[in-house]
Amino acid sequence: MSEPHYSYQFENDVRDLKDILSTVVKQQPRLLQLFPVREAATSRKHEWLEDQISGDRVTVSGAVSDSKVPVSATDLAKLRVGMLFHINEDNALFRITAIDDSNNKATFTRVAANGSETTAPSNGDVLIIVSTPEKEGTKEGENKVHQSGVNFNYTQIFRKDVILSGTAIQTRVYGLENQINYQVNHRMIDFARDLNFTAIFGSPVQASNVANGAAGGLLYYATQSGGLYVDANSTPFDSFVVNDAAAEISDAGGTPSVIICGLGQARVLSADMRDKVTIVQQDPTRGAYVANIINDTNGSGIRIFAEPGIPDNEAFVVDPAGFGLVPMNGRSVWDEDSTPKGFDGISRTIIGEYTLEFKNALQRLCWVKNLQASATALAAKRQGVSRVNVVNTEAAPVFTQEVSAS
Repeated sequence: MSEPHYSYQFENDVRDLKDILSTVVKQQPRLLQLFPVREAATSRKHEWLEDQISGDRVTVSGAVSDSKVPVSATDLAKLRVGMLFHINEDNALFRITAIDDSNNKATFTRVAANGSETTAPSNGDVLIIVSTPEKEGTKEGENKVHQSGVNFNYTQIFRKDVILSGTAIQTRVYGLENQINYQVNHRMIDFARDLNFTAIFGSPVQASNVANGAAGGLLYYATQSGGLYVDANSTPFDSFVVNDAAAEISDAGGTPSVIICGLGQARVLSADMRDKVTIVQQDPTRGAYVANIINDTNGSGIRIFAEPGIPDNEAFVVDPAGFGLVPMNGRSVWDEDSTPKGFDGISRTIIGEYTLEFKNALQRLCWVKNLQASATALAAKRQGVSRVNVVNTEAAPVFTQEVSAS
């Protein structure tokens, strides 16, 4: 008796499943929605050129003398000769006349009082860049240009298998092709889930003889050394914390527009902003909502994105312009027949290779850590307490401030 062979219409076809992946992602309110598909990677180590973005604020980092302002090397890179600036909350206008790269200092002169009596910045002052007037007939090379940096991630192979036994095939109701398509679509949900959790928890690993290649995610890039962060010190997640994080991104040159947090912290933030939140119901995200609040830092809207995978004690305020989902060249998700000889049934394999981009992570991502547990914050809300501040320092005692909600 010959071995059973189950033939079907696309048995010998390799099918492109990019559109199915896109549909699955749109139907699920998960973090992956924030990652548009970018140009394909050409190497397992995927490198990208960072965008040239620069903040408009510089902090004085020492005593000012002889009209010389000391700043950090990072802040000095934002400055140019001829640039105009003013001190935060002050009217006086100043011009940079020289830059000393070796000592991280900029020489200035006051060009207009504008009703202010301030003649020079002081240690700790925040300097706001106004503009840089250019002379007529400028040519290439006269401006101080800083080359963008390069960052990278590694590609990761994702695989799911669809298996139908001979018995299952014989008891099919809607036809073999329909049954296979149904199972493939179902497994694509699992494929997207794995990709989504990689976008959150992944850590980049270069493929080797002892380790499979893996892609890094949000937690890795947002919490790296030198990144932006706000320590909530066990206080509730509220507009104060959000605006502190938004200010960090704005100062670094980014545009904060999305808050990424877990479901519990999204409820805490919504309760805190219940009289200021705009809820927009959207059919493409079943059971989810997009909540927009006004960012006090720049007056623009900022969106609350509830992602169940984010740990409860932290959140992220981000500029998602640097996010990207990158397939390996020629290896966007597909499926093909993988039925082994002699197998009583049908097997199809879904496989794809992807990585993720986080351009300018040090400027576009702000990690909010040590949040009060959402259950504790919500319990306080139910008892009529709008905010509880808990401060722990070596120099100051612990205190609690409660304000009854009106």
